[in-house]
Amino acid sequence: MSAEQQGSKKTRVGLVVSNKMDKSIVVQSTTMTPHKLYGKYIRSQTKCMAHDPENLCNVGDRVLVEECRPLSRRKRWRLRAILEKAV
Repeated sequence: MSAEQQGSKKTRVGLVVSNKMDKSIVVQSTTMTPHKLYGKYIRSQTKCMAHDPENLCNVGDRVLVEECRPLSRRKRWRLRAILEKAV
């Protein structure tokens, strides 16, 4: 690995869909990609589980999560910042 690749981690912005677990949240992020033939933009959604060590997030919050080492069977993301609190 080069020095540039070592320091860079993937980040995603998404909405908190669930916070029912202890120290865990489910984040849904949406991406818009153009159709290969027709060019129309298609919305696709992905859900990921993230680690929230202090249980700060609530459903509806906009958050920034970053990739990390596997923390459990399904958790590979860590909460980095709460961008916008739900009303």
